[in-house]
Amino acid sequence: MPVIPCRRGKVRDVYDLGDRLVIIATDRISAFDWVLPTAIPDKGRVLTALTLFWLDHLKVANHLLRHGRRSDGACLRRAGRRPEGRTMLVRKTEVIPVECVVRGFTSPFGVEGVSVHGQVCGIALQRG
Repeated sequence: MPVIPCRRGKVRDVYDLGDRLVIIATDRISAFDWVLPTAIPDKGRVLTALTLFWLDHLKVANHLLRHGRRSDGACLRRAGRRPEGRTMLVRKTEVIPVECVVRGFTSPFGVEGVSVHGQVCGIALQRG
């Protein structure tokens, strides 16, 4: 029986289990809302580890029920995928549409704001 995600995002696949979901972080790469043909090995594991870190660090109520259980990825293994280290079992909840994009550079405007005014977008930064 083929296993088909109920929803495929740019880098995550979501599987509906009725009252819960299994979220699998894949190794797909996206840039400017396009999924690129080449994957980054273990990217899904890193994304899952980052998610788990922040959910634990923030200490706020969230959707996570558990992570890393072999049984949560059993259907995916039958489909030939390796979910270890990238699987989260979560409760269904309302999605808050927030996206965070991190870039590895600062725009010339940002550099000027820091060097001339000591701030970026009106937010004061420490020297150095």
